[in-house]
Amino acid sequence: MNTKKIAISIIAGLCLSLSAFASEAEIQKENNIQTRIDTIGVNLLNSNKIDKRIVFVYDKNAKKKFLAEDKTLTKRQVVIYEENYKYIQTDDELAGMLAREISIAVKTYQGVISSLGVVAAPKKAEIFADKRAVDYLVNAGYNPLALIVYINKTTPQKRSDFIGRHNLTSKRLARLYEYITYKYPEFLENNEYINNEYYQNFLLSSINNRKLLEEKIKSGSKEELKYE
Repeated sequence: MNTKKIAISIIAGLCLSLSAFASEAEIQKENNIQTRIDTIGVNLLNSNKIDKRIVFVYDKNAKKKFLAEDKTLTKRQVVIYEENYKYIQTDDELAGMLAREISIAVKTYQGVISSLGVVAAPKKAEIFADKRAVDYLVNAGYNPLALIVYINKTTPQKRSDFIGRHNLTSKRLARLYEYITYKYPEFLENNEYINNEYYQNFLLSSINNRKLLEEKIKSGSKEELKYE
């Protein structure tokens, strides 16, 4: 074998070795992510004494489908997509994401009508899932304000929610904030997120909605606020 062929053979071998190493590293990375998701997901289930079977899957390739095809509804399988996971910075934020999906999965165990209700009235189901996620988070020892942080940095603001399956993000965040204010005020009194840049951005962009809430609290009103 001449020198040129030997060199080509060595280079080919190195390429194969590097490729195998990269593949192994990628598998290990995905395994670590899956383990993190499973650990937090099962903690949420156990801490909230949820006796329904729900599993968690990390998928780096697929994209979330329409609600009617959501595996959370059809298989009680909470799928975490890479396009969402990449925004996660803390365990509390991951717990917030998982808690929402667990809430929807639990609702499907209440029967076909409940599942159809999620599809037929997604905006109402969205608010319900957000609020119950807060309860799940607190019971499992996580900070519910992390859910506000996660939604604020991942969910865009549409022009209107008159037509569509989702509430305006600003309305959704306002209702979450109101729920935490009334039910879990200790998290706002001892706010661990007060210096978080994403939480600060939420405060900046929610001034008008929070003023409405302040007026409601002062007046003692029980009416549902019309957030913007």
